[in-house]
Amino acid sequence: MFGLGWLEVGLIVVAAVFLFGPKRLPELGSSLGKSLRGLKDELQGNSDPEETEDE
Repeated sequence: MFGLGWLEVGLIVVAAVFLFGPKRLPELGSSLGKSLRGLKDELQGNSDPEETEDE
């Protein structure tokens, strides 16, 4: 996982909980997932005009 050990990943998670709070983390994860999915679709050339109108 990008050369990070479990201790480093745990520290990042703990820091994220302290910075954003446990109620905001799911929203941030959802936003990040949508952004990455959109980026992947653009890189693959899968942008469908009809699909973007529905959103």
